[in-house]
Amino acid sequence: MAASILLAPSLSRFKFLLLRSFIPRLRKPSLISHLANRSLTSPSLKPCTRVATRSVPSFSSRDDVVMLGIETSCDDTAAAVVRSDGQILSQVVSSQADLLVKYGGVAPKMAEEAHALAIDEVVQQALDNAKLTEENLSAVAVTIGPGLSLCLRVGVQKARRIAGKFRLPIVGVHHMEAHALVARLVNKKVQFPFLALLISGGHNLLILAQSLGHYVQLGTTIDDAIGEAYDKTARWLGLDMRRGGGPALEELALEGDATSVKFSVPMRQHKDCNFSYAGLKTQVRLAIESRNLPTENVSISSASSDDRRSRADLAASFQRVAVLHLEERCQRAMEWALKIEPSIKYLVVSGGVASNRFVRARLNDVAGRNGLELVCPPPRLCTDNGVMIAWTGIEHYLMGRFDPPPPPNEPEDFQYDLRPRWPLGEEYSEGRSVARSVKRARVHPSLTSIIQGSLTQQ
Repeated sequence: MAASILLAPSLSRFKFLLLRSFIPRLRKPSLISHLANRSLTSPSLKPCTRVATRSVPSFSSRDDVVMLGIETSCDDTAAAVVRSDGQILSQVVSSQADLLVKYGGVAPKMAEEAHALAIDEVVQQALDNAKLTEENLSAVAVTIGPGLSLCLRVGVQKARRIAGKFRLPIVGVHHMEAHALVARLVNKKVQFPFLALLISGGHNLLILAQSLGHYVQLGTTIDDAIGEAYDKTARWLGLDMRRGGGPALEELALEGDATSVKFSVPMRQHKDCNFSYAGLKTQVRLAIESRNLPTENVSISSASSDDRRSRADLAASFQRVAVLHLEERCQRAMEWALKIEPSIKYLVVSGGVASNRFVRARLNDVAGRNGLELVCPPPRLCTDNGVMIAWTGIEHYLMGRFDPPPPPNEPEDFQYDLRPRWPLGEEYSEGRSVARSVKRARVHPSLTSIIQGSLTQQ
């Protein structure tokens, strides 16, 4: 988070507890860490967090800000350099596709090691491609959550080393906010408020973006996200996973009959905007088994014509129902969003699954029926990337939301403020779900509650 947090306990013997983003926390359990991990709705805490904003350094113009963005939240090591006028000076991504194929998904420890091996080269290449050095940067932005702790730590540690050595301010970025805000980089027409659907391997999220740092969560994933369902189905169908399960399945689905397999649309009985793909995955697995299609050590490239046609039908039928679930949730979310903010004009769709052309086409129809314009970043900015981190860093930096340079030399064993489970916004009252998994319990106050709490105190 690009700020410091103050929590005011109701206990009179404590005035304030300073919890600064990125500043290493004590290894031993303390009252501070205990309170930090409690929800703002806890009866012993008053919901009055504050973001410490600082004066923005003066430049000849707001277009002079040059931001390095670093992203290591999951399975791609990414860095980019972006100017505040919207110019992308460089973008570098190191993929872990081979590891995904080898381990059948993201293996956190292996992913961490891959990030550690790649991070120095990726950042240096981003600087070299931009024809800049660290001395030319205005600040460094880095993802601090949500994501895998082991992976997040690699990026945060690298960002802090650069910021400390070259005395640069540092901006902590919410990964999902970055997916939403990158649309404002590529399409300057997108102004607040707008509706955003963020879809990836780990997240499904519907938010109403009312202003920078102020988000209303209309719906979220209660079990598996759509990207994970695409990947798992692609693997079961024997597709080539090296370029991603989603693209491979979308291509195979073009050969199939999308009405041939009657899958049930998830959660139609729940009148909210939340998502669930665990049940659809089970339906797909049972359908594969009922057709006696092998799922282990099989490749679509060696399948017979009849076998391939059967797999294509399954792919197309899965995709139709998976995306129909998105359509129905988006329709309801648009109705809610227009009731809250009648002036919204745009539906932003971002995240890795937003690269899917079928998804874009279907959601474009839904948006048009509700008088909204669909805005999708180009595919290279939909998947995890450093550009979205740098741009989100710029947006907050220009608002004065950043931390000062960290100490130049921090021990390797310092524990950083990482936020693996970090809500973006507060839940809309009509969108709360009793089906929410206990694993989704909050660990950190939402980004919105922190920033809005600060604004009310200033």
